Amino acid sequence: MEYVTLNNGIKMPVLGYGVYQVKGEECERCVLDAISVGYRAIDTAQSYGNEQEVGNAITKCGISREELFLTTKVWISNGGYEKAKASLHESLRKLQVEYIDLVLIHQPFNDYYGTYRAMEEAYKEGWLRAIGVSNFYPDRLVDLCSFAEVVPAVNQVETHVFCQQQGAHEYMVKYGVQHESWGPFAEGRKDFFTNPVLNDIGKKHGKSAAQTALRFLIQNDVVVIPKSTHKERMIQNIDVFDFALDEQDMAAIRELDEKESLFFSHYDPATVEMMAGLHR
Repeated sequence: MEYVTLNNGIKMPVLGYGVYQVKGEECERCVLDAISVGYRAIDTAQSYGNEQEVGNAITKCGISREELFLTTKVWISNGGYEKAKASLHESLRKLQVEYIDLVLIHQPFNDYYGTYRAMEEAYKEGWLRAIGVSNFYPDRLVDLCSFAEVVPAVNQVETHVFCQQQGAHEYMVKYGVQHESWGPFAEGRKDFFTNPVLNDIGKKHGKSAAQTALRFLIQNDVVVIPKSTHKERMIQNIDVFDFALDEQDMAAIRELDEKESLFFSHYDPATVEMMAGLHR
């Protein structure tokens, strides 16, 4: 596994396992499978409803806590200092750990400044090793970086070959915030896995379209958290450190960038209404 060093000196795996939409016993099994094949970073969230199962797997996996990098996220309904503080303790209990490696604000809505103050406090107390944000577009990220006491360590945003976030990436670099991708496979949209550019480049290196897409992001200094419920795919997704894309490959994949979300825009009022209406 390769690592990046966050702005506070903490090391984070460049590739982890995400558990969005993986529920119950299947989640526990998947996390155990992922750890068994070499994953050391696990990404969950309060809104996923599976922190308990992730915690169960971490307890059972046989790998020392220090070797694992655990991320969760504070949901909108837990926004504000008091609610966020209580929810962080609840996440700690469900995950069955003494500390969490990274906690993110999941969405830039509700009183996220109050949420961030609760996270800063826990960070100073030592039971959050790093804090950051998710889905913060450059304007919101610059605002928080300018006025928060602790600069966010990570910003996790939709990033894949069709939405490469090049402009946002430049601002993350400027402010020392690590770029992390959610949806590195675009959840299969736009015939992702049969894309001819990704497949042709993959064949050249003896790799799949999925592996090629992950390698592209990693070489652009983006942390990735691919999800699969199939152990053989988990193995394939982590097998991206024995090859490198050349500049011709990288240029061809850059041409796939459509520069817009395949899911939703946080600038769209209807999206904000939908997000604000969701409960944990």
